[in-house]
Amino acid sequence: MFYAMAEHKIDLRGYQFDHRLEDIQTLNERAQQGELHISAISIHAYPYVSKNYALLPCGASMGDGYGPIVVTKHSRSNIQHPASNALMTDDSARELLRQCVIAVPGQMTSAFLALQLFLGKFDFVVVPFDRIFEAVKKGRADAGLLIHEGQLTYAHAGFERIIDLGKWWKGHTGLPLPLGGNVIRKDIPAPVRHDLTKIIRESIDYGLTHRDDAVRHSLAYARGMGRKLTGKFIGMYVNEFTRDYGELGRAAIRKFLTEARDNGYIDVPIELEFVE
Repeated sequence: MFYAMAEHKIDLRGYQFDHRLEDIQTLNERAQQGELHISAISIHAYPYVSKNYALLPCGASMGDGYGPIVVTKHSRSNIQHPASNALMTDDSARELLRQCVIAVPGQMTSAFLALQLFLGKFDFVVVPFDRIFEAVKKGRADAGLLIHEGQLTYAHAGFERIIDLGKWWKGHTGLPLPLGGNVIRKDIPAPVRHDLTKIIRESIDYGLTHRDDAVRHSLAYARGMGRKLTGKFIGMYVNEFTRDYGELGRAAIRKFLTEARDNGYIDVPIELEFVE
């Protein structure tokens, strides 16, 4: 998304950008403190920062029929699998996972909220997203909630999928699962916010148009994934929804957050504000 900005491939209109690479849970926490002018955050976090931030219409990561997954190690002896993975229903997945301590990448992530909506109350331990495989292998947790590239590499790492939360959400609502978005501070003057929105959208458009170059740029941040796997992962989450949520994406956010509040998983008002 930010390749063209970082490499000055587009007109930055005189603005200077300081890029900070941090995990999403840290960015959620920094947004709660209002520290950054523009930030990626989890959609789950937005109600807690909406006083100070508006959602940019571009920069979304949405899973349309796919998304974060929950995995266990193959043939867990201490967990009674009610069905094979290929035949596992939503109810049997819930039955299995309610026996588990689940390693999660942060309580403010959208993946965590989606798992709450699917499972209800469950036991969990918070682990950095890139240490979840390790936590399950070492027995700190029985299952892991995977975001980022773990969604593609779990089988190779010796795990089996129990539930794909994006697929479940699509069947439950008919909508894509909103995971991440970009926010901008409301104290930035409106003309500047509009400039920055245009720059970010142009950067996304440039990356989609010059995909090979953008993928090559992203390999430095790919945590050991090869080019083919990196390209596949990017294709899942940088797409037309990233250019603009559109009405479907906005409806998905409203449904996701409203259902979470109705179920008691969000305890603040849901007030969405988009930069138009």
